[in-house]
Amino acid sequence: MAQFDLPLDQLETYLPEREEPADFDGFWAETLRISRGHGPAEFTRIASPLRSIIVEDVTFPGFAGQPVKAWMLRPADGEVRGTVVQYIGYGGGRGVPEQWTLLASSGYAQFVMDSRGQGSGGTAGDTADPNGRGPHVPGQMSAGIEDEHDYYYRRLFADAVCAVDAVRSHPSVDPERVVVAGGSQGGGIAHAAAGLCEGLAGAMIDVPFLSHFRRALRITDSTPYSELTRYMQMRRGDEESVFRVLSYFDGVNFAARATARALYSVALCDMVCPPSTVYASFNTYAGEDKEMVVYPYNGHEGGQWDQTARHLAFLDDVFA
Repeated sequence: MAQFDLPLDQLETYLPEREEPADFDGFWAETLRISRGHGPAEFTRIASPLRSIIVEDVTFPGFAGQPVKAWMLRPADGEVRGTVVQYIGYGGGRGVPEQWTLLASSGYAQFVMDSRGQGSGGTAGDTADPNGRGPHVPGQMSAGIEDEHDYYYRRLFADAVCAVDAVRSHPSVDPERVVVAGGSQGGGIAHAAAGLCEGLAGAMIDVPFLSHFRRALRITDSTPYSELTRYMQMRRGDEESVFRVLSYFDGVNFAARATARALYSVALCDMVCPPSTVYASFNTYAGEDKEMVVYPYNGHEGGQWDQTARHLAFLDDVFA
């Protein structure tokens, strides 16, 4: 594995022209209009061997009111210092509560959103995607790609915003002390949430997926981007239609609307989410208070526990 993208000095100034549809804001305003206001989230405390942590099984209304599962973990003793809404990487689900103990052990609440229709890769999921799909390559990337209204990530990104609404309704949560977070697909979801939610305290976005699609497909053949390549190999002539739909879901366009304080990370040997696609969003990010952590010799694993330590320092500072 080697550095294959632009040199770091060029990455730091890389600012491609955005492919943004004229009705981007209207599309998302309508998406959120039909997704919000479908009733309260249900928080059910469950028995747990985690003696110092309260665990709640959550069901909240997501896209179009469809039920989405989550976990809510918070310290059993003392006040919640702040809350992190956690989004999951590609293929994964919310898993089990025992996987999510670090932040609650550090004094924070953590709301772990399930990813609809995923949860068979790495961590188990519990949320179905009831929407039908047309022909697509196995995976999520081309599901519903014929129309932006049917595309899978419209529903998932709407779920992400509704997750923030849900956690803000919890009596232990200060609505102004909420950070969104995720890596890979989770980072792409965090981009969307940061661009669509008002009043966030911060965003932690690691090696984000779903950004600068056109360049990603040009320079990497790694999955999941390769799902789109395989789709277009069989749909010759549909390329511009596909990129038009993807422009509604591009992290660069969400970053242009995000103002919360941000902590990013990038890995310069990352073939899954190429560094230039990460920097395209970072350099476009509208908030002035932003930091990029660079891992020169890592691939898509990024900084792992080194980055986790930075998360804790970031949260301590944001919620000081």
